[in-house]
Amino acid sequence: MDGWLPRRLTPAQQEERRLAAAARFPAIRAGRSSQAAVAREFGVSRAAVCQWYEAWGTSGRSALRARPKSGRPPQLTGRQWQRLRTILLRGARAAGFDTERWTLPRIAAVVRREFGVRYHPRALSPALKAHGFTVQRPATQARERDEDLVRAWLRHDWAGVKKELVATGARLPSWTRRVTRFGPASSRRGRSRGTRPSCGA
Repeated sequence: MDGWLPRRLTPAQQEERRLAAAARFPAIRAGRSSQAAVAREFGVSRAAVCQWYEAWGTSGRSALRARPKSGRPPQLTGRQWQRLRTILLRGARAAGFDTERWTLPRIAAVVRREFGVRYHPRALSPALKAHGFTVQRPATQARERDEDLVRAWLRHDWAGVKKELVATGARLPSWTRRVTRFGPASSRRGRSRGTRPSCGA
C-alpha cells in the first residue's frame, strides 16, 4: 500500500492506518509475512506494529480503533452561549454594571452568576472568539459632540479668545498649536481664503 506517511495524520487517518495494517496480521500469524514488512509498508516503526499486533491478537480489530478523548468537556453548552450573547447585547448596565463597557472580568462574572461556571478572564478570551464574539472598542469621541458647533466656535470665537490670552501674557495651552482660526490643523489641506499660497504653488 502506497501513500502512508507517519507524520501529521489526523486521528481518523491514524485509525485507518492501524486497521489497514491489521488486514495483514493474519498473514503474519500464518508465517506468510512479518512485522518488519508491515512496518515498511505503512511507514511506521516495528515497535508500533508489534503493539498493534499484540492488541489485535488479544481483542481483535476493535482494539485498534481510536478511543474517544476524555478531555475536559466544554464548560458552556451551545444554548448557554446563545443566552450569553443575548445578555451581552442588552448591555453591561442591564447586567448590573455602572458603565456600558464589557470587559473580560465582567463577562466572567456574568458567566459565573448566570450559569455557575467559573472562567478565568484570560481563558475566557479565546472561548469568546471561538463563538464569534469580537473585542468591544470604545467610541473615539462622545456621541453628543456637535461638530457644526465646534466649527462655528473655531471660526467666530477662537480668534478673540486667543488674542485676549496673548494680550494678558497668558501662556497658550499646548493643544492650541494644533488649531487655527479656520479649524483644526487636521482639516482638509489646500489653499483657503485668507491664507498665503505655499511656495511653488
